Amino acid sequence: QVQLVESGGGLVQAGGSLSLSCAASGSIFRSDVMGWYRQAPGKQRELVAGITSGSTEYADSVKGRSTISRDNAKNTVTLQMNGLKPEDTAVYYCYARLGISVYWGRGTQVTVSS
Repeated sequence: QVQLVESGGGLVQAGGSLSLSCAASGSIFRSDVMGWYRQAPGKQRELVAGITSGSTEYADSVKGRSTISRDNAKNTVTLQMNGLKPEDTAVYYCYARLGISVYWGRGTQVTVSS
């Protein structure tokens, strides 16, 4: 069983930065995918960024403004977001994909004011 706990959300002005962290408990290997999705009101949940074995992927909407990193020893994944825009406002969910199983955190709210 894997549990994910997010931290670091909050209110920030447009152009500002936030760092989201996710701490995982349980057995997670570096080959397992970890990352972040987000869901804005009235919209579907969408991938923000993912990382596995040093390989990363980003949504086009955040590419160039965000960096995902992972500490395998501590089982943590961090998303650094810069140049935040009001359209980045959403609940951000940490996820981990272990084989066919996907685990989710409870989410952390990010609100970007214009």
